Amino acid sequence: MTYAAPVEQIEFILSRVIAYSEVQETDRFAEATQDTTRAILAEAGKLAGQVLAPLNRSGDQVPARLENGRVRASPGYAEGFAAIAEGGWIGLAADPEYGGMGLPMTLNMAVAEMMSGACLALQLNPLLTQGQIEALEHHASEELKALYLPKLNSGEWSGTMNLTEPGAGSDVGALTTRAERHEDGTYRITGQKIFITWGDSDVTSNVCHAVLARLPDGARGTRGISLFMVPKFLPDDQGNPGVANSIKVVSLEEKMGIHGSPTCVMSYEGATGWLIGEEHKGMASMFTMMNCARLGVGVQGVGVAEAALQQAVAYAGERNQMGLIINHPDVRRMLATARAEVFAARSICLACASAIDMQRATGAAEHAARAAFLTPIAKAYGTDVGCRVADTGVQVHGGMGYIEETGAAQYLRDARITPIYEGTNGIQAMDLVGRKLADGGDAAMRLLDEILDNAKAANGAHHDLSERVWQAGETMREATLAMMERDLPERFGGAVPFLMAFARVLGAHYHLRAAMAGSAAHVALARVYISRVLPRYASDLAEARAGLEELTAISDAALAGDFSA
Repeated sequence: MTYAAPVEQIEFILSRVIAYSEVQETDRFAEATQDTTRAILAEAGKLAGQVLAPLNRSGDQVPARLENGRVRASPGYAEGFAAIAEGGWIGLAADPEYGGMGLPMTLNMAVAEMMSGACLALQLNPLLTQGQIEALEHHASEELKALYLPKLNSGEWSGTMNLTEPGAGSDVGALTTRAERHEDGTYRITGQKIFITWGDSDVTSNVCHAVLARLPDGARGTRGISLFMVPKFLPDDQGNPGVANSIKVVSLEEKMGIHGSPTCVMSYEGATGWLIGEEHKGMASMFTMMNCARLGVGVQGVGVAEAALQQAVAYAGERNQMGLIINHPDVRRMLATARAEVFAARSICLACASAIDMQRATGAAEHAARAAFLTPIAKAYGTDVGCRVADTGVQVHGGMGYIEETGAAQYLRDARITPIYEGTNGIQAMDLVGRKLADGGDAAMRLLDEILDNAKAANGAHHDLSERVWQAGETMREATLAMMERDLPERFGGAVPFLMAFARVLGAHYHLRAAMAGSAAHVALARVYISRVLPRYASDLAEARAGLEELTAISDAALAGDFSA
């Protein structure tokens, strides 16, 4: 398998499609000039294509393993991670006060996409570390920041997120891991966590766990949960890894994909921890980490889609069956639709990151609301596109796609986790129609206004495209207003198709902007999306309007196949 980082495609979206120029014009990100942006993307592209991509297949074939209580990484992963760390890529968007580069999140997400396309299993390590950095910057004490952030930013140490337990998955409030105050100001953490990505490894000298646990006086549910820093090795007086903490890797999960990423079952046996933020308010700290990770996971979907599509196009251009199959109409349909969806998903993710940057640079509530609204869409659509395009890649390969030798199946196996972790896509959709419409739909309407205004502006040269985008935007406005009139259970019954409809309309908007600013190829790609993908929003909205009644009318027995009653 080969992978070429899509540097030029990303540069085009940043300069011509989304509002990245507004980020560059702020005082905070004034150093992120076009030349700087171009140089960073080029270097990240080289790292992804030349260093990380060759590790993708070996990590799949030789998974991480547990030996004598210590996780051993897949071959070449230590060297690959060292290249990421030495390049300063982990702290790209982090606070310069603690060793970060202070560059825009938009650039960070662009780099993350390229690394994900090259080797998703390895990229998960810096993704989780960056999320922990984000949580510490916003919520930790000055002492914790000073000790941990420089080590995390440099890649000397890595970070994890410990939420899930055997009986507490999406219902985080059901956790049983407990924390006890200690007289020296530390805490003792006891319990078991599962699905801990990169919960241990030999690629860094210390692994720092952000662990959710409940104090004895913590209320039931999420309101009584606290967040703790629990390192694998306790830092000594010089801040170096000292004695081992009371933490054990019980086992590694055998997974469908991302074999090179060790997914650990962790046991905390009176382990020493330090409070992050305030007692009983750990979910606020963890959500900071999760929101960063949710956008990052959407970007992972885009990265895997890009890599799978590159391989599919190359195969189709070589495979001869009554002529090269790339010229067969149905193969052409699959590849063109996949390319159009990758462009749309990439644009949505980068637009979300740009909104985050604008909020950080200006503090404006409008940008914060936009970032919050786009995050579940970016996560869900990006990961759905990742799975769809990876599946398309297998189909383009035909029978050879089902054979592991070609590597096409790995992309599908790897991508399949992305709609699940960091909050399932169903939860993202519920968040969208619930919390994200709680502002009376203001953030949604502002976004739709831009879509409609842009469609009007494009009405001359691209009348046939702009008219369809305008109509879709207007219909989406009506559907959003109708959604807000429902109670929450009814909203939830149509949440997933509603999110998907919004994503398709957004994707058409960004394609139209590309057609207005780009080449004939961009116009052709926009035509594919607006003609073939956008119309699906109407069926999405039909399902969203159906609501909950017919779903609840089906008995559990009937769902299991028993229709006797």
